[in-house]
Amino acid sequence: MKLPIAAGLVFTSGTLARTFTTFTDLNVATNVPSYATGWEAAAYTAVSFYVPDNWKAGRIWARRDCDFSTDPGPNSCLDGGCNGGLECDPYTGTGVPPATVAEWTLEGDGSLDYYDVSLVDGYNLPARIDNNVGCGVASCPVDLGPNCPDVLKGPFDSSGFPVGCKSACEANLDGDQADSPNCCTGSYDTAATCLSSGVAYYSYFKDNCPDSYAYAYDESSGTALWTCDSNLAADYTLTFCPP
Repeated sequence: MKLPIAAGLVFTSGTLARTFTTFTDLNVATNVPSYATGWEAAAYTAVSFYVPDNWKAGRIWARRDCDFSTDPGPNSCLDGGCNGGLECDPYTGTGVPPATVAEWTLEGDGSLDYYDVSLVDGYNLPARIDNNVGCGVASCPVDLGPNCPDVLKGPFDSSGFPVGCKSACEANLDGDQADSPNCCTGSYDTAATCLSSGVAYYSYFKDNCPDSYAYAYDESSGTALWTCDSNLAADYTLTFCPP
């Protein structure tokens, strides 16, 4: 068993609490963390939990401004909502975009942990993954909302402040998500056919957050997918809105 993943969450605007979510894709494997698949996190609080060494398709993201009092579901939050209310359905994947997603596969090939901060589903909060053994730091520490290109900007909080920045895929700039260079789908569904140069506004995400996973085949950037020797048994700390 790994030592705890500690998840810290601080508020940046508009509210005094967030909803914080961990997700394990049970379609991939039955290995699950020792904690619920969603909880409310007050500002400046942290929670730690254990996950199996062979955790598969583990993802953590934040939801904002949630109200589960009526018909809890993916539209119960301003961003990042999921099926199931406070605790996400473990079979239905990441929350409603845009959402900054922290991802892990532990002992992915038997000897390496893989992890990243992904902007493939867009952005809703800054995030950073640290560890205690000196491996690389995956991060998107910048608030991408305010300067987000207008065509990608949103959603907005009650004051009109942009709390998210959509991916070019989610914004449907091609008009056809089934065959789209922005979504890397259809005739663009390989690394050879879906190049970063063909993804609209890739440079906005990557230039501001060079240590993040900015589109579906971003491994070629060299600073998207991070690895750590599994034998080091690293503990990982995920911080939203890092200082």
